[in-house]
Amino acid sequence: MVWCAARSVRPRIERGFRIGFLLGIDIGGSKVALAVGDPEGRVRARLRRATEPSGEAGADLDRIAADARRLLAEAGVASRELTAVGVSAPGPVDAERGELVHPPNLRGWGRVPLRAALQEALGAPVVIENDANAAALAEWRWGAGRGFDDLVYLTMSTGVGGGLIVGGRLCTGVGGNAGEIGHLPVEWNGEPCACGLRGCLEAYVGGAAWTRRLRRIAPEPGRVAELAGGRERATPRELVAAAREGDVFALAEMARWNEYLARALAAVVFVLAPQAVILGTIATAAGEELCLAPLRKLVAARVWPLLGERLAILPSGLGDALPDHAGIAVALHSRAGG
Repeated sequence: MVWCAARSVRPRIERGFRIGFLLGIDIGGSKVALAVGDPEGRVRARLRRATEPSGEAGADLDRIAADARRLLAEAGVASRELTAVGVSAPGPVDAERGELVHPPNLRGWGRVPLRAALQEALGAPVVIENDANAAALAEWRWGAGRGFDDLVYLTMSTGVGGGLIVGGRLCTGVGGNAGEIGHLPVEWNGEPCACGLRGCLEAYVGGAAWTRRLRRIAPEPGRVAELAGGRERATPRELVAAAREGDVFALAEMARWNEYLARALAAVVFVLAPQAVILGTIATAAGEELCLAPLRKLVAARVWPLLGERLAILPSGLGDALPDHAGIAVALHSRAGG
């Protein structure tokens, strides 16, 4: 039996308690997404813009609060109708204190009392989760995770993060740090990772690390470099496009990417025995033929049939709409049984 600190994701709404409208805020390194929705996940209004950190967290939060007030007015939601605000934020997050702790992708943000600042500005309860946990909650409620009580969600963008639903509960671990699958070692003393360790999964399949690799080794001339307008501009987007065209280098890189991801997923399967692994961003963009089908075979070959036969490996069900739902899922989670 695996024990973990957890928060229930099953509704336990008190008699007579009615959840009104929910505001979700997704703060990323490159964009901020806000959405007003209801407990069924229906989005009433949304706003997205570039993050553009000023270097001063207070000023940046003032702008986010102003965005929120404008969006609520646009949606026709009065302050008394706003039940809760959920924030999906890049780690490290101290969810208990409602603070961001020196997030590396938000310039000038140190230890930021995010919950207190937004509660004062918006006049509603605010709860914060790291972005991977928020995405796992959203996929569990409204995406590819519906119907599963045991699932793992992996963000597969700039870095690699994970959110865990175990036995119908959000598993957060000590300090909210459970699910850091991106830092499972897939090569002892391997490539350096941004976290300071070596050989982490993120150093092999994270978008930033893969981009650096492609700009170093992609053939020039070659199809990846051609699509990117030069090797120095290559990204996983061009790699996936070239692989779809049958480019030999791109197909080999895709196979390498799948191999490293399979190593980590095999460990996750043995530890958690999930019903589903849901993959976002790069994996979803690569699709069935290039990623999901070969990945299922690789994982099945490395785990017991008892586990592999019951495992679904799926793309994100929410796709580009995930930022709109992540914060709403956090807000609903806080009011419905967290």
